[in-house]
Amino acid sequence: MASFALDPEQLKWCAQVRDGAAERLRPLAEAGEPGRVNRPLLAALGELGLLARLFPGTALELCLLRESLARECTEAETALALQGLGAHPLLESPELAARWIPRVVSGEAVAAFALTEPGAGSDAAALELAAEPAPGGWRLTGEKCWISNAPEADVYTVFARTTPGAGARGVTAFAVPADRPGLGGERLDMLSPHPIGRLRFDAVPVGEQDVIGEVDRGFRVAMTTLNRFRPSVGAFAVGMAQAALDAAAAHAASRTAFGAPLKELQAVSHTLAEMATRTEAARLLVYAAAEAYDSGAAWTARSSAMAKLFATETAQYAVDAAVQIHGARALERGHLLEHLYREVRAPRIYEGATEVQRSIIAKELFA
Repeated sequence: MASFALDPEQLKWCAQVRDGAAERLRPLAEAGEPGRVNRPLLAALGELGLLARLFPGTALELCLLRESLARECTEAETALALQGLGAHPLLESPELAARWIPRVVSGEAVAAFALTEPGAGSDAAALELAAEPAPGGWRLTGEKCWISNAPEADVYTVFARTTPGAGARGVTAFAVPADRPGLGGERLDMLSPHPIGRLRFDAVPVGEQDVIGEVDRGFRVAMTTLNRFRPSVGAFAVGMAQAALDAAAAHAASRTAFGAPLKELQAVSHTLAEMATRTEAARLLVYAAAEAYDSGAAWTARSSAMAKLFATETAQYAVDAAVQIHGARALERGHLLEHLYREVRAPRIYEGATEVQRSIIAKELFA
């Protein structure tokens, strides 16, 4: 894997994204209701041209965007990422893309990626949502759970079983508008502050025009999307780790204890040094994974798994360490670190849990 450094133009753009997030997006995020889709925030992301960067955009560009947003406003980062995850599969169908992508890019339409089920999380090939043949297409019956943006999205990329007993080979991806009869759901009250819900399908009608890609080839659509977004989950984590490090360093420089600034205490300064080292290492792994994806390198799967694994675990460490340096004030509702402490836990699970990433890396070692 090659070393990686950003050029001056990339650094300038990242700074502009951070400034826009702090000045324009953060106030909208703070005005929103936790656990609900923030449509004014999405509209602002569209007006700033940031959602347009998702389609097509490079993996590196996506990583820089997510890291920059996460440093200043995790709500904006997550809103953007969920739009990309939910709508990216639609690019497989020119007709569906023409219908939905312009509305997603403007922030008018909310997209969602509906893969996970109560009994099919990391083992996505085990999903059971049934697509039963019906005149003109299929009827979807079953449940999806822990779906980001559900049940408030306007269009769902839904993965359903069209061939029973066929494992990954019998899954088809469908674009399902929220107003289809038989589609319902409710919000779930989760630790993470972004919107997550359950979807119920009661013979929801879908037709040939709703198929994304090919019938029985939906698992490939899911994996293609997840492989593209996996390094950028690491970028999100790097942004949170950097925000935690910045807050901890500022506090250590200004807070006095035992007659000296906290930064003069070796226990604190060594913790900050460890946070900084791990965060930079995670950042380089993320950039290398994005570069591998963009270049079509043979080691892309291993690189992406390493990036997500190390970056999300690093973010968990960095936020926890920053809370420890701040003390009780960091646990007050509304404090930056209290927010990050709730936000940082989920990325170690979604889009392939830490244990799944380790399995991918181990498998690649013997390929």
